[in-house]
Amino acid sequence: MASFNSLAPTSEKQAPGKTGLPVWMLGLGNGHWDDDIFRLLAFLFHQGVLDEQFMQLHQLQDESSPNFVSEVISIYFRESEKLLRNLRALLADQECTDYRKLGCHLNHLVGSSSSIGANRVRNVCVAFRAASERYNRPGCLRSLAVLEHEYCFLKNKLHELFQMLDPRDMPRCGKLKTQAFENYIKMQKLLRKVL
Repeated sequence: MASFNSLAPTSEKQAPGKTGLPVWMLGLGNGHWDDDIFRLLAFLFHQGVLDEQFMQLHQLQDESSPNFVSEVISIYFRESEKLLRNLRALLADQECTDYRKLGCHLNHLVGSSSSIGANRVRNVCVAFRAASERYNRPGCLRSLAVLEHEYCFLKNKLHELFQMLDPRDMPRCGKLKTQAFENYIKMQKLLRKVL
């Protein structure tokens, strides 16, 4: 009976790391790893989860700061958790909701979401802010639920993305992904013109 490694393509028989599984079983051989990352990123762009600002942030990363993007994203999530806690606390008080404070927290979240390219989170924050400006408590509660859903989705997908990236490969990945993003954006612009 043939071993797993004898069935694998001749290049790169063993997977990196401690798994001991062949690279081809993990879908990481022969460029599949890059394809998986590109597919995830294309999905996130196509669904409007991310926008071009994420690309601009990614272009700031280089060999001198190989963890730049992941550090910025970590700070974003840490600060956003605080803002979400504050929003929940303000809306928990049924007697007195301070809509001005809601607006301040939402402005902060809109700005930080825009700066990393978290498009859908930003859009939900804008709608949430509109509800708070109208003193619409039920609208604010619905917006908070949608915001928490979009926030968790973004966090899970970016976590998935960064799990695929090995920090030692970030300079190489940055160049590959930047080109892939640019090609994807060009394709989207062409499609918009055609449609």
